[in-house]
Amino acid sequence: MKTLTNVNVASFSEAAAAAQSARQQGKLPAFSGGGTDLLQQIKDGTDGADVIVNLRNVADGRTIESSGNGYSIGGLVTLTELSEDPSVITGLSAISEAAASVATPQIRNVGTLAGNVTQRPWCWYYRNGFNCFKAGGDECFSLNGENGQHAIFGGGPSFIVHPSDVAPALVAFDALFQVTGPTGNREISAEEFFVLPTTDPVRENSLREDELLTGVRIPNVSVNTVSTYHKIMDREAWTHAEVGVATVIQRDGNAAQSAKVVLAGVAPIPWRVRAVEDFLAGKQINAEVAREAGEIGIEEATPLSKNAHKLPMTSAAIEAAVLSLAAG
Repeated sequence: MKTLTNVNVASFSEAAAAAQSARQQGKLPAFSGGGTDLLQQIKDGTDGADVIVNLRNVADGRTIESSGNGYSIGGLVTLTELSEDPSVITGLSAISEAAASVATPQIRNVGTLAGNVTQRPWCWYYRNGFNCFKAGGDECFSLNGENGQHAIFGGGPSFIVHPSDVAPALVAFDALFQVTGPTGNREISAEEFFVLPTTDPVRENSLREDELLTGVRIPNVSVNTVSTYHKIMDREAWTHAEVGVATVIQRDGNAAQSAKVVLAGVAPIPWRVRAVEDFLAGKQINAEVAREAGEIGIEEATPLSKNAHKLPMTSAAIEAAVLSLAAG
């Protein structure tokens, strides 16, 4: 394993400056909060970083704050903290449930919100050294290869799926992503933060060089909001979603005033199913409506040769999530 340089920093701005400095010296930097995946990628050769900008001593970004109807969550908040925070459990249930579904307790104790949201794909071609789009190549080997875990929405030219459970829940709550870089701070909407392969086949988000995600802000959560995260896996625990669905509904009695439905495990980005959202608006939430929502949710899916099993999974996940949010 190659020699790595560790740079300890005390703030996010110092981290961005350290990354920029390393790059100016011909080095490739990477940020490490929990580091649960980064060091494995370096060991495997899928991340070429030789300078680790260590965020362990950064004091900011470690709190969850709620005031009025808004929330601010630091990027260095661990997944365990996110899943167990009383205000998140009460007001942002889908986010709490998504965080609780990630990996193992040991990983959740170390892994961070920012790390989970910005983690790289787990496609076996990318992770095993194939020169695919995600590795800077010009081919997606899954298209005509082993694609059982790949995208049924939004694929092409790369067909990876975004691996985060938390990201779809953040998108469903219209989160604003707070970013720090060498030129200062900026805020990015959920719709703009994640990018499809048609925009950039190498990256999954719109972070610029030497920028890092420092937190998220959720500005408006009404008192009549209910939400959930429903996850289907290929084994009982501790793995990525075959299909996940974050559902957020503003409910009046048992009627859905408005809804956000965002899928995990089926697209290169957290995938909003707008047809389902439109269908649910104004409907009473019951078994028939939930079933029809599930059917509508897969109408625009385009499965590959070996992942059509995700179609009934996706339909069932949407149905279960919607029905679980019925009043009473």
